[in-house]
Amino acid sequence: MKTNISKLVMSIALSFSLLAGGTAALQATPAHATSAAKASKIISTAKKYLGTPYKYGVSTSTTRYFDCSSFTKYVFKKYGTTLPRTSKSQSKVGSYVSKSNLKPGDLVFFYKPIHHVGIYIGNGKMIHTYGKPGVMISSINSGWWSDHYATARRVS
Repeated sequence: MKTNISKLVMSIALSFSLLAGGTAALQATPAHATSAAKASKIISTAKKYLGTPYKYGVSTSTTRYFDCSSFTKYVFKKYGTTLPRTSKSQSKVGSYVSKSNLKPGDLVFFYKPIHHVGIYIGNGKMIHTYGKPGVMISSINSGWWSDHYATARRVS
């Protein structure tokens, strides 16, 4: 009888252990999936502002106009990431990312010293604002932007 009780206790303990471990595994969300989902939301929100006029030094409390860093600051803030006001300051937050390892949602910076920022959206493109037509999508791998690429940061 003592052996049967011991087996029952061991069986219950093993079942509980497997159940608890299995439940924890089912509830775990990979970090990459979370950041990819957040990046997708950031990019989707940014695209809603395509064509919004550019205005240097504009207040961060308006969406009527953006400059490059007020645009990135505004979009990232909607998803819980607070960025500094200027592109130069934004280039110092998060972690460095090489151009070959860019992922959607990374910040890309231009000029040396830094004074332009955009949001990488994948396939060699960024969404940013500069001059006319305002918020736009540009390639970072050709032309002017390719020649003036400086660095990138992953902030979310």
